Amino acid sequence: MRIIRLDGSPTTAGMLAAAVAEALDGGPAVLPLEATAPPFGQVPAPAAAGPADPRPTDPLPGPGAGVLLATSGSTGLPRLVVLPAAALRASAEATAARLGGPGRWLLTLPADHVAGVQVVVRALLAGAAPVVQDLRGGFRPDGFAAATARLGPGRRYTSLVPTQLLRILDAGGSALEALRGYDAVLVGGAALDAGLRARAEAAGVRIVTTYGMTETAGGCVYDGLPLGGVRVRLDAEGCVVIGGPTLAAGYLDDPAATAAAFVEHDDGPEFRTGDLGRWVDGRLEVLGRVDDVIVTGGQKVAPAAVERVLTAQPGVRAACVVGLPDPEWGAVVAAALVVDAPPAAEGLRGAVRAVLGRAAVPRVLGTVDALPLRGIGKPDRAAVARLLAASSRAADAPTATAPAGPPGC
Repeated sequence: MRIIRLDGSPTTAGMLAAAVAEALDGGPAVLPLEATAPPFGQVPAPAAAGPADPRPTDPLPGPGAGVLLATSGSTGLPRLVVLPAAALRASAEATAARLGGPGRWLLTLPADHVAGVQVVVRALLAGAAPVVQDLRGGFRPDGFAAATARLGPGRRYTSLVPTQLLRILDAGGSALEALRGYDAVLVGGAALDAGLRARAEAAGVRIVTTYGMTETAGGCVYDGLPLGGVRVRLDAEGCVVIGGPTLAAGYLDDPAATAAAFVEHDDGPEFRTGDLGRWVDGRLEVLGRVDDVIVTGGQKVAPAAVERVLTAQPGVRAACVVGLPDPEWGAVVAAALVVDAPPAAEGLRGAVRAVLGRAAVPRVLGTVDALPLRGIGKPDRAAVARLLAASSRAADAPTATAPAGPPGC
């Protein structure tokens, strides 16, 4: 197995692309790690001479493994997900078929995450390594425009998280003009707010939302529709279960975790995502993690559903909904908002009530300059809960409101 240490530069991303190309052709599996990340389990620290470490590790991932990716999953326990080369190829080929054919790819994401790795794989299978935006100083819209200019003619694709999309839209100018030139802009890593999508499409950007995780080789449901060969069903509890050729082989040296998450079904192996979902007009709508569901007064509220309603309201740029402990109701619904102007709290509550019912109405509304994030763009719900709890306790907090009465009033 080869370890590639990544520092956000085109140089280390190029080293990763070369190693992934070998892995796709049957060479040793690749483990990309962020340059400053500590050694992972049995994985040795990198050689001092450079960011690539070709030394084998023990245990080995087995034949057919293409890429290993570190993930904490929903439990917070670190694991290595083993992605077979065949799964990476299947995902990339299905993506090309869905998007209308192969093209050049721009890498704007950290390549130690599955979304970044898949940009590399898709680009390689289309015939050329990706163009890489230098991320050592963070993601910058002007850097995005400059990197896009190096793509050359032909079909163009890139993959962004919602925060990056928002920064480009806010920057406008050459960055937005560059974004308009893509045949498809995949947006994943976190839920895309309805308002942000509408704003991007109004600006002429071709948005494709993606849903997936490391264990499914990244996005495997595009705009609510599974990619070719991917099977999606909801179990008896409404949880999303995914099967098909893009599945991981399991977790390295963790048979118990593998057995719990990867199960056999009549149609073949499946992965239990831990996400709630529903079918709306034949498309999958993801309602968030099972663990994130808020039980208030005995009724269940899916935070993602509340967030969709809130971000569809004028002036609300982003929202994160959590449950705050309450001695009477068990929990109350609370929302942190990024807004253009101070919100009309009762108007927001009324919109949620009209769509989702009384139980889903946020009792606590707080405004923040930006949502705390983790990973490559997911809201940090624990951090949001701490902020909202602190603001709701502060009698003079100008950003929190807590109306009298039970949840939903």
